[in-house]
Amino acid sequence: MTVSFARLKGNERPIEGAVPKDEIQKMQERLQKIIARAGIASRRHAEHLILSGQVRVNGRVVTELGTKADAGKDRIEAAGKVVEAEERRVYIVLNKPPEVVATMADPEGRKTLRNCLRGLPERVYPVGRLDYAASGLVFLTNDGDLTAEMLKNWANLPQVYHVKVKGMLALADLERLGKEIGARMRTVRQPDATRRLRSDRSRRAANYWYEVTLQDSKRDALRRVLFAEKHPVGKLKRIGLGPLTLEGLPAGRYRRLEEKEVVELRQALKGSKGGKGSKGSKGRRGKEGSARGRLRPLGDEQTV
Repeated sequence: MTVSFARLKGNERPIEGAVPKDEIQKMQERLQKIIARAGIASRRHAEHLILSGQVRVNGRVVTELGTKADAGKDRIEAAGKVVEAEERRVYIVLNKPPEVVATMADPEGRKTLRNCLRGLPERVYPVGRLDYAASGLVFLTNDGDLTAEMLKNWANLPQVYHVKVKGMLALADLERLGKEIGARMRTVRQPDATRRLRSDRSRRAANYWYEVTLQDSKRDALRRVLFAEKHPVGKLKRIGLGPLTLEGLPAGRYRRLEEKEVVELRQALKGSKGGKGSKGSKGRRGKEGSARGRLRPLGDEQTV
């Protein structure tokens, strides 16, 4: 036991003396934070559980906010549920808006992914990066083993982007530039294409959208090549990462992955030719490809 309690004026709170002071100082996390990370309740709800006497540490009721405990050593119960020492694994797909830093904190005070994860009790971290000005799919988790595997085998996860460039690229240019940067480039239906065609058949958009599939992290190479061709990138949105997609997910929102999606992601990371994981990923991408063809034209609401 690392915490002892004394009854003072009807309240129970931790006091020093039962264990050495240096041991007490190791208890660096507040109970509401531990309870929230375990997924039992949000941090605010956890505070209500504490104040209402529904939280116990090592069998003793705790009713004082600010009480700290060691999740690895103490037995913590909240609302009749035991807080497990090991965190529950969480896997999140987030649709990042532009001008949001793809980290959980920013020394310059800009908006971060944390602003989009309000209400999520668990502590998660992004895997990979996405530019500040870019938007789209970001994967977050608290699974350290999967994170390490993803970073090691990142090249096995094809990344699909919608890219808006200045001017229009010919089909021959798409093939030539795709070979140069090792990407697959194709045209997509332009925003308001039907309305433009009806109102003025001679009118052409100054900027066009294209779909680009990259292996590994080659966004910078894509920007450099298009800039050199006098077709600089205006907007960039990641819509796919391996078997993961943004389908049906509004900008600034997130969703938890289902177990089967996590399995597909792990299989895609193996990247073995002809293997079970490779086949599953290929089938998923083929299905998504046909689905994209049925999507409505790209509009500004889909790029932020």
